[in-house]
Amino acid sequence: MDAILLAFIAYLILVLIIGLVTVRVTRNLDDFALGGQRLGPWVIAFSERASGESAWLLIGLPGAALVSGLLELWTVIGCVTGIIVSWIIIAKPLRLATGEYQALTVPELLARKTGDESGVIRFLSSIIIIWFFTFYVAAQFSGAGKVLNVTFGLKEMEGMIIGAVIIVLYTMLGGFLAVAWTDLIQGIIMIGTLVILPLVAAIEYAQLHPAQSLLDWGTLFGGKTGLGAFSGAVAGLSWGLGYMGQPHLVTRFMAISDPDQIKIGRRIATAWAIPAFFGAMWIGIIGGAMLQQGVLPVPAGELTDPEKLMPLMATTLLPAGIAGILISGAIAAMMSTADSQLLVSTTVVTEDLLGNWARKRSINLLALGRLFTLIVGVVGFILAWRSTELVFSMVSYAWSGLGASFGPVLIAILWWKGVTRKGVIAGLVTGSVTTILWANMSDLRALMTERLVSFVLAFLALVVVSLWENRQHADS
Repeated sequence: MDAILLAFIAYLILVLIIGLVTVRVTRNLDDFALGGQRLGPWVIAFSERASGESAWLLIGLPGAALVSGLLELWTVIGCVTGIIVSWIIIAKPLRLATGEYQALTVPELLARKTGDESGVIRFLSSIIIIWFFTFYVAAQFSGAGKVLNVTFGLKEMEGMIIGAVIIVLYTMLGGFLAVAWTDLIQGIIMIGTLVILPLVAAIEYAQLHPAQSLLDWGTLFGGKTGLGAFSGAVAGLSWGLGYMGQPHLVTRFMAISDPDQIKIGRRIATAWAIPAFFGAMWIGIIGGAMLQQGVLPVPAGELTDPEKLMPLMATTLLPAGIAGILISGAIAAMMSTADSQLLVSTTVVTEDLLGNWARKRSINLLALGRLFTLIVGVVGFILAWRSTELVFSMVSYAWSGLGASFGPVLIAILWWKGVTRKGVIAGLVTGSVTTILWANMSDLRALMTERLVSFVLAFLALVVVSLWENRQHADS
């Protein structure tokens, strides 16, 4: 058995052990959903970062940079800025509100904060989360298939099955505690991959071509000028908006043990994000140059899937054992996001959609939560199996829908006393519907990304409806 496979198997055994250990302290739905709010800033910060940066960061962004060059610098800047802003304006107010309203989920918090007793907000929020997370989970399973295909020669279907079984199993067992503690390990491996691999690649390339520049500044705006250049830059920067509304990320803020530790968590998250994002982009840029120069075993024209670049570079440039560990970082990225999304989807189904019904019938909510973890995982797997979309595209779609639906709403309920129940509903509907429609209209997408349009329109809808409702109340 070679060293790459041994390192990978050791990693999988480790995360399953964590799942088995944490199952003993996961006694109820509170533990399953938020880990009993007893985790500190290091675990929470690494969990938030590992969950936020999925297969998209390890294989999607390098693949995009391979194709588009420095155009992806706007994406890097947007994402790093979005992470920092989210920790500044969302994290602490959200944790305080979670304690005040005793909420387990984002839909529950929105409903209680706005006094919605009709169940409309919880229902809408839950449906939006389940819809977009299914695509997001599918993207992680698809990424697992690609990495295991390049690394071990498995068929992509076989790789997807392995990834899906491991993720669903330990999420079912340990809930939030299993997810958070495995995220800590996964976050460490991910940052190692995103720092070590581009450094090794840079040294290798410099030895072979010491005088040749890797940076083609002509690609900064995608070779376009005017409105096209502006649109390309804004499309990249707009990724940052989504961080304020991703339920699987803001749930980390809700779960931290002490709101005063948010500042420590923010510093840790920022220190992780900056080298990680620039490293991912650098993998794509230097990997492209290596393909052109024949340094990698696959000629540039024969790498039909750019998202297989990262595992190809790791297995080519690094000793087998180290390559196995770093490739585990790519699998870690997928696992850390898919498990979080499975957990959030499961929790909103169990607590927000079926909670009252289950309690009246004395149904065990923890068991129900584990059942729906399995169901959502199976649906995500089927979508990954049937889809031909790139990981980057599926994540972009889900990221836009979730960020536009929940970002404006969370900002409003945490910072604006004038927000109303109908305003929240308008924001949720506008953000999700605009994303679904805009993403399926190629002419509109070419003009401006749905990540920006849906966020702005959702914010406007929320503000306009809230002001109108407040005025109606004032007049009456």
